[in-house]
Amino acid sequence: MSQSSAALFQPLELGRYQLHNRVTMAALTRQRAGRSGIPNDLHVEYYSQRASAGLVVTEGTFPAVSSRAFPGQAGIETQEQQDGWQRVAEQVHHNNGLIFMQIMHGGRMSHPDLLGGKQPEAPSALASGSAVHTFEGKAEAPVPRALETEEIPRIVEEFRAAARRAVDAGIDGVEIHGANGYLLHEFLSPGSNHRTDEFGGSVNNRIKLPEMVIRAVAEEIGADRVGVRFSPEHNVQGVLETDPEVTRETYLALLNNLAKLNLAYVSVLHKDSTSGELIGKMVEAIRSNGTTKTLLNTGFGTITDLDGAEKLMDSGRADAVSVGRQLIANPDLVRRWKDGLELNEPNAETFYGGEEVGYTDYPFADESA
Repeated sequence: MSQSSAALFQPLELGRYQLHNRVTMAALTRQRAGRSGIPNDLHVEYYSQRASAGLVVTEGTFPAVSSRAFPGQAGIETQEQQDGWQRVAEQVHHNNGLIFMQIMHGGRMSHPDLLGGKQPEAPSALASGSAVHTFEGKAEAPVPRALETEEIPRIVEEFRAAARRAVDAGIDGVEIHGANGYLLHEFLSPGSNHRTDEFGGSVNNRIKLPEMVIRAVAEEIGADRVGVRFSPEHNVQGVLETDPEVTRETYLALLNNLAKLNLAYVSVLHKDSTSGELIGKMVEAIRSNGTTKTLLNTGFGTITDLDGAEKLMDSGRADAVSVGRQLIANPDLVRRWKDGLELNEPNAETFYGGEEVGYTDYPFADESA
């Protein structure tokens, strides 16, 4: 085993927790919660199967139905949804795992079909120019309505209340989704945020809502069980960050403000995580308090395999790696990587929606031998 491989399997202090290893499961959209948004037996099995990862992060979960982003998305708004997640947490803990819930507001990447007939809400009334998925199939993303200034406290409260429900359900912590073209990312980017009030225009104004949300959640459940996800320069779903100077200024300003909180971690999705100047500066800002850890991966377009994970650790920038597709297909990925065992291949046709096929039926190494 190489030195970089060995580093992946070392424990890590992350907030108030001790991870058994540094292979973490990224938040992955799987769309198995139907119209109710209630986690079911499939969720219990799926997440608990992957409990040997150092940290399991759930799929993006809506804090209120007004923020639902896609069909089959699980929620954390109602008691029934909370009870469903409690069953998930109990089984993950039974298997000696740790689980954080990613909480996300879909912003303009939604549709009235998902929102009880209401328009999606966003920083500005600007369509993404991309498609969305509804209960009836694929559709063009509609023009959202711009949130009124007086509505902003409601958004903050929805995240805060969702975090409280999550930990009341036994979930170990939460990850705030500030990436991939959804609401908080839409506020960060001048391309999708054309507001003229205190939440738009300057860098300090554009970072204000994401910072308010993160602070509120940290105050509610403790910063040492809060993580955040960013995807600078991902340029997805119409949220374009094409000016390197503006992008750098935006994220460094936000990270410097957040440093005082001593969050558990910041997870960054970027295709050039090992050597890019922006990520280097972001990692410095994330680690400046001596407490917050950095989770990195190889970018959305590249599967984070063992070689990629080793390079991330070798770069010195990653305290842990965030893995997606290989953990979909290999519930016991940590063991397979550690022992050099053959891997299952993920089936992309079963990623989104469906039942157990491509979700809970990937074999463990012992079963496939």
